[in-house]
Amino acid sequence: MKARGTSFLNAYTNSPICCPSRAAMWSGLFTHLTESWNNFKGLDPNYTTWMDVMERHGYRTQKFGKLDYTSGHHSLSNRVEAWTRDVAFLLRQEGRPMVTLISNRTKVRVMEKDWENIDKAMNWLRKKAINYTEPFVLYLGLNLPHPYPSPSSGENFGSSTFHTSLYWLEKVSHDDIKIPKWSPLSEMHPVDYYSSYTKNCTGRFTEKEIKNIRAFYYAMCAETDAMLGEIILALHQLDLLQKTIVIYSSDHGELAMEHRQFYKMSMYEASAHIPLLMMGPGIKANLQVSNVVSLVDIYPTMLDIAGIPLPQNLSGYSLLPLSSETFNNEHEVKNLHPPWILSEFHGCNVNASTYMLRTNHWKYIAYSDGTSVLPQLFDLSSDPDELTNVAVKFPEITYSLDQKLRSIINYPKVSASVHQYNKEQFIKWKQSIGQNYSNVIANLRWHQDWQKEPKKYESAIDQWLKTVMNLRAV
Repeated sequence: MKARGTSFLNAYTNSPICCPSRAAMWSGLFTHLTESWNNFKGLDPNYTTWMDVMERHGYRTQKFGKLDYTSGHHSLSNRVEAWTRDVAFLLRQEGRPMVTLISNRTKVRVMEKDWENIDKAMNWLRKKAINYTEPFVLYLGLNLPHPYPSPSSGENFGSSTFHTSLYWLEKVSHDDIKIPKWSPLSEMHPVDYYSSYTKNCTGRFTEKEIKNIRAFYYAMCAETDAMLGEIILALHQLDLLQKTIVIYSSDHGELAMEHRQFYKMSMYEASAHIPLLMMGPGIKANLQVSNVVSLVDIYPTMLDIAGIPLPQNLSGYSLLPLSSETFNNEHEVKNLHPPWILSEFHGCNVNASTYMLRTNHWKYIAYSDGTSVLPQLFDLSSDPDELTNVAVKFPEITYSLDQKLRSIINYPKVSASVHQYNKEQFIKWKQSIGQNYSNVIANLRWHQDWQKEPKKYESAIDQWLKTVMNLRAV
């Protein structure tokens, strides 16, 4: 795809977690506009997506695999962790990240569910799409390279196992794997420390452990790449490739021990940066675009490809001008997409709403109300590993980027809305389980910490709720 199409080198998720990110991609709207605050709260099931619009304009449509843009697809633990992130306690939310190698050394189809969906998609192309007189749009959502559920989790619902076979692991060049640098725990930004702690990553890790986690993650990426190859091969064999635009992307990145973390839920590059490639008729070959773009751009791009007029309220912009063979004027192209992208996060493992403004080489990260938690500023041109927060060193730039962020989103107001939502949802949930509350909350993913001092943690929640009710009275 890189050789035959356009690669967007600076593509980002609009929220580094599954459901809110996918809600942005399918709606073309920023997270605070869809109010998709966590992995449980996404779009309304009847929301009109770009695929619905294309279907109304005569396209044959088909979806296979992971969708996750509506609500209710994630665990009770995930919800409660998100709602209670403002409570004054620190609880590990699952076991340490780990690796497992399957016993069958030559097994190719490790992630069987994904391969089943690949087979379904190829069968649909061969038996149905090839016979359509109307144009078609096919969506295929894979789970890989997402880590696997970990059996060590309280609900058996963690996602901390990097899992592959020797077949894929042998494709990884182990000598090229870099061990990421970490800041000492005592010097970490308070939100980063909270994330590392709740992800159970504050303990000691050997270089071998870290290298294995990264190698296994790359092996999972290799298996994902092979799945994409099967789809492209099928399109080629059916003589569809030359008249089909193929877009490849991801809902978020995956930390593989960068910044002492795994999972996502972070604005660091490994979590927020995503792959985005396009190829097909009218798309420039072997082009690398450095403009910052994001997943909200998928909605207008899909409609632009189909020649459908774009709604006025979208947060995103079509990527066709940046990748099209018909646009050659560099100045004209630059003005067709803003020189910034917005990403925000309001879910679990992070104890403050987080807002990231990415411009040409700056990354500005604001938290909560903008004053109670210090911001971060990284110069990605000189500090690609994001190890040095220069917000205090460059106060004018920090102020300017904060003002720009506030012109896009009133983030203190959004943070307050999320606080209110979290409290209301927790109270409703607590009331719904009645006398069983103490038992249920003690057996979520944080059970190993919680059960040592259950009354202490219940009391912390009660104190949080009392503060809420007092604030509401004021």
